[in-house]
Amino acid sequence: MPEWSTFYTMTGTSSATLTGLMFVVIGMVMQTNPERGSENGIHVFSTPTVVHFGAALLASALLLAPWPNLHVPFVVIGATGVAGALYMARLMSRTRKLEEYRADIEDWIWYNVLPLAAYVLLALGGFSVFGTLHTAMYFVAADVLLLIFIAMRNSWDIVTFLAVREAKDRQEAQGDR
Repeated sequence: MPEWSTFYTMTGTSSATLTGLMFVVIGMVMQTNPERGSENGIHVFSTPTVVHFGAALLASALLLAPWPNLHVPFVVIGATGVAGALYMARLMSRTRKLEEYRADIEDWIWYNVLPLAAYVLLALGGFSVFGTLHTAMYFVAADVLLLIFIAMRNSWDIVTFLAVREAKDRQEAQGDR
């Protein structure tokens, strides 16, 4: 597995760094305008983004550890995929019930459909170790990248949404004077 160590070091580091940036952004937003913070919006959009980064970090860390046998980390990765798929199913229900914002088709795809598919694929990839290790390695690697790119795109979407909303609020406040 040494041929994969650079890949998983890079993806794990990226996931951890981007998770930290999400905390900074949400902290800044809540500090500048706490009354506009929506608990439901955070649970439906921001928290899952951190979860996606965390899943990629977990898979990367598991595959970097010096296991005597790779079946155990792959089973944990498969279980993570199952847990992620269940989490996404619950989140889809919560998104439907969201009152502050109606998710459009683009939001449904990026915040619900693609992550659900990614977690199903992560489960399949993790459990595919019982077939061939070679296939499992590529399967999980592709899925770790998919989770990172979904989370990166969603992070950018959250940040731009919040920045535009903040600018509108400032503009409206200046117009009220």
